Amino acid sequence: MNSSNLKSSITTLLNGSGQVMFQQNSWTGALFLCGIFYGACECRMPQVAWGAVIGLISATLAGIMTERKEDSGPQGLWGFNGILVGCVFPTFLSNTWGMWATLIFCSMLSTWTRTAMNRVMESRGINSLTFPFVMLTWIFLLAARTMHGFTPETLPAPELKSHFSFSLDTSIPALVTYWLKGISQVFLINSPAAGTIFLAGIAVNSRRAAIYAAAASAIALAVAIAFQADPHAIANGLFGYSPVLTGIAMGYVFTSYNLKSAIWAMTAIIATVFVQAATNMLLAPLGLPALTAPFCFTTWLFLLPGYRFFVKQQ
Repeated sequence: MNSSNLKSSITTLLNGSGQVMFQQNSWTGALFLCGIFYGACECRMPQVAWGAVIGLISATLAGIMTERKEDSGPQGLWGFNGILVGCVFPTFLSNTWGMWATLIFCSMLSTWTRTAMNRVMESRGINSLTFPFVMLTWIFLLAARTMHGFTPETLPAPELKSHFSFSLDTSIPALVTYWLKGISQVFLINSPAAGTIFLAGIAVNSRRAAIYAAAASAIALAVAIAFQADPHAIANGLFGYSPVLTGIAMGYVFTSYNLKSAIWAMTAIIATVFVQAATNMLLAPLGLPALTAPFCFTTWLFLLPGYRFFVKQQ
C-alpha cells in the first residue's frame, strides 16, 4: 500500500467515526476516537475503545468487499454503524473470544444491512440512520442470553419498573455534568470530559451542528427533570444522547436554515425525550437498552411529512 492509499484509508476510517454525528470530517473523527479512548479509560473499560476501532475497521472492510459505488465509502458511511456496535458489545458482554468474534461479524453485517434498508427506504425520502446498528445489536444481545460463548455481563435484568423516588442533585455543576454526559452517551461513554471532546469535534466541522447538539442535550435534560424521569438515567445522560442526534439531524443535516425548520427541530428534540422514555419501558421486560432507536423513530416521524418549509433541497 503506497502512502496515498494509506492516507485515503485512514481518512475513510476517520470519516466513519465522524459520521456517527453526521460529520464528514477526518479531524472530527479523530477527536471522537480520542474522546472514546479518554472516556473508556476514565471508566476503566479500555476494551470499549478497542471495540470501537475494531468495529469501525470491520464495517469499513465489509463495504470495500461488497459495495459497487465508491461514493459512500470515503464519506465514512460504511463505518459509523460498526463503530457503535464496537462500543456496545464490550460494554454489555463478557470479555471473551466469542464476544470479539461476534463484534466483528455484527459490525460487518451492519454495513450490508444499511445498504439493504436504504434501498427500501429511499423511495420515501428517508434512510436507515443508525437503525442497522440498533436492530442487529438487539438481536445479538438477546442471543447472548442463551449462548455461553458471549454471555451478557452488564445487561440490565429483565424487569418493568413502575415506581421510583425522584431525587436528583440540581446544582449547577451537577447539571453541567448531566448535560455533557448526554453528548458523550452517543458512544456509550459516561464521561463529561469525553462529552466536551465530542462537542469540540462537532464544532471543528460545523458550529451550527455543535450548537444544535449542545442545545438538544440541554433541552432534553430540562424536559426529563420537569417531568421527573428516572433520576439515575438523567444523571448518566441517558435522556440526552438520542435528542442530540435528533437535533443534529433535524437542525443541520436534513433541513434548510430558517426559523420554521429550527422550531421543527426543537419540537423533534422534545418528542425524542418521550420516545426515549417509552422505548426504555418497552424494552425493560426484555432487559435490552434502547440504544439510538428513539432517535431513529423520531427522526423518521418528523422527516416523513416532507414539508416544504424545512426539507433541504438536494
